[in-house]
Amino acid sequence: MIVEPKVRGFICTTAHAAGCRENVKRQIDYVKSQPKVDGAKKVLVIGASTGYGLASRISAAFGCGAATIGIIFDKEANGNRTASAGWYNTAAFEEFAQQDGIYAKTINGDAFSQEIKDKTIALIKKDLGKVDLIVYSLASPRRTDTDGTVYSSVLKTTGAPYTNKTIDLRTNMISEITIPSATEEEIAATVKVMGGEDWKDWITALKAADVIEDGAMTVAYSYIGPALTHPMYLNGSIGMAKKHLYKTADGINSQIAGVKAYVSVNKALVTQSSSAIPVVPLYISILYKVMKAKGTHEGCIEQMYRLLHERLYAPQLAVDEQGLIRIDDWEMRQDVQDEVTVLWQSICDENVKLHADIDGYWEDFYQMFGFHFPNICYSDEIEIDVKIPSINE
Repeated sequence: MIVEPKVRGFICTTAHAAGCRENVKRQIDYVKSQPKVDGAKKVLVIGASTGYGLASRISAAFGCGAATIGIIFDKEANGNRTASAGWYNTAAFEEFAQQDGIYAKTINGDAFSQEIKDKTIALIKKDLGKVDLIVYSLASPRRTDTDGTVYSSVLKTTGAPYTNKTIDLRTNMISEITIPSATEEEIAATVKVMGGEDWKDWITALKAADVIEDGAMTVAYSYIGPALTHPMYLNGSIGMAKKHLYKTADGINSQIAGVKAYVSVNKALVTQSSSAIPVVPLYISILYKVMKAKGTHEGCIEQMYRLLHERLYAPQLAVDEQGLIRIDDWEMRQDVQDEVTVLWQSICDENVKLHADIDGYWEDFYQMFGFHFPNICYSDEIEIDVKIPSINE
């Protein structure tokens, strides 16, 4: 069938199999063009199908030559409904890994569940023995607990309501938005979904099953950003979850022997998660404008390759005073943030195209779902029922 993008809110409800394959190929080609990383050899990526998780898996496989097991939660095609972008990404990743003789298998299901943890442990024991790097890159709006309780995260402040600029990317109109404050119950639910509890559950289960190499590392991802986003991110309900994540890293380090846990603070980028956060898309659009002009712009793959090459497997692992890995260092440079602040203060409907990289934002958005690649003919019919080899074997 001919597949066209259908955008609803901050997501695209269709995905293009050939475009997703191209997206994966470009990321692999980038990693292959860089120096090899003397790092992990057997890697588990929890949340491996899009964004930073996918880029982590690609960087480990094609940068380190690592065998990878990926945990995803994606839908395959059904009738006239395309598969999710993550499904197509994973199918392409396994195809390219197989071509290069790199082990790659995938488990599809709810990573919060004990069932998926047990399946993963069984696969590690069967195929790899033990893993030496566990990447926790789970991004989910809700979590079903073992007792059946469903927790949903919220994007709210934890103090007074916060008002600032935002953009309607469909019309390029600047307006003000007020983010309401979260209740204590909403904050607790957000921490339950996006905090570190499940990360620690994974490491505990893997350690108990003796499938973690001694001296292994585990890394989870976070974001801090500039002061203008702090009320609804760093100090908002999401921020409370991320603070719990930081404490969890400390807990893993003090309570689970033989495993070193880190949190990597990454750059603001267009992802399915960031697209949903008020204020952030306008900030990202301005940030893209500034960083591209300076030649320091990075996408997910550049960030994750740099995380492996310059941080996790560097001779000396650099962290900040809180023990955090800062791959947002180029974003948070003073000259970058000074320019962003000036543009933020003056941006309006009349100059938005001049002050913000709206086209770059949309390009990244559509390419997440396999659209807007210049070498793909989107008027051609394509097969939407694509199989993931290790799942459909």
